[in-house]
Amino acid sequence: LYTEENGAVFLKYDNSTKFETASGGVSLTGGAAANIQTVNSSSNTTTLDMATACHFQIGSGSPVVLGENTTFAAPSNQVVGQAGSIFITQDGTGSRTAAFNAAFKFVGGTAPTLTTTAGATDRIDYVILSSNVIHCAVSLDVK
Repeated sequence: LYTEENGAVFLKYDNSTKFETASGGVSLTGGAAANIQTVNSSSNTTTLDMATACHFQIGSGSPVVLGENTTFAAPSNQVVGQAGSIFITQDGTGSRTAAFNAAFKFVGGTAPTLTTTAGATDRIDYVILSSNVIHCAVSLDVK
């Protein structure tokens, strides 16, 4: 860690700057990784804890699959500007459905109907605009 008086803060690895603060924001050299949190639905309700991750797999098992109809409650610990993805893969039976809390806002104002084919994967990309306003874009049947 290196700092300048009244100025930038630098994080270095092997004497090479990887992260730097500046008056207009931050600079990142190299890549950044974010974990994917597996979230089991409980009693058919799923609450995403936004403090634990920004990417989520919904369900259980290996691979992680959705084995029941699920309602997405309003997430906890939302942070304005946070963005990520929610991955939903049907189990071997398929036909699982999802409902969404009013905090999730979709194009056209209507929540998507999941792809119900056994083994199908849908992805919901989101950005938290404000408290309980989560803009979502959906990619269905990603292969």
